[in-house]
Amino acid sequence: DILFRLLGGTHVVDQFVHELGIPDISIVALTYQVHQQPELAYDNWSSPRAMARLLELFFKGRILSPGNQDYLWRLMASSATGLGRIKGLLPSGTLVPHKSGSSGTNDKGIADATNDVGIITLPDGRHIALAVFVSDSDAPEDERDMVIATIARAIWDGYCAD
Repeated sequence: DILFRLLGGTHVVDQFVHELGIPDISIVALTYQVHQQPELAYDNWSSPRAMARLLELFFKGRILSPGNQDYLWRLMASSATGLGRIKGLLPSGTLVPHKSGSSGTNDKGIADATNDVGIITLPDGRHIALAVFVSDSDAPEDERDMVIATIARAIWDGYCAD
C-alpha cells in the first residue's frame, strides 16, 4: 500500500502495466481497502498468462532500473512465504524468486485466492515464468498449496526430462 501511494495510486500502476502491453491485469484497490471491503478483492485481478508475461518483462530487465530489479529479485528469492507452493515439490536448492498471495476465508469457508508467481531456474540455466492461481476454493490451505506445488513440479519434470 505504501508503494502504491508513493507511485501515485493504484490507477497509475494499473495504467503503467497496461502501457507495457499487458491488458489482462486490473489494479483497483489497496490491501487495506480489501480488508475493509472484501468484495473489492475481485476488482483486483490478473490472468495467469498476464502475470507470467509481467514476470518475463521483469526478468528481461524491461521494467525497472538495474538497481531496483536486483533489489526486487533478491526480495523475491528470499521470500519466506508460500514455501509449500511453487517451491514445495521442486528439488532442494532450486532458485525460485517468487511472490505468493492469499486471501483469508469467508464465513462459508471459501478462500478467494491462493496464488504464487515466480521464476524457476532450471539446472541448465533456463528460466520459466510461472503463475498459478487457485480461486474460490473450499479446500484446506495445505491442499491448495499442493495443487500449486504439483503443477510446478510437472512443469519442472517436463523441462528436465531426458
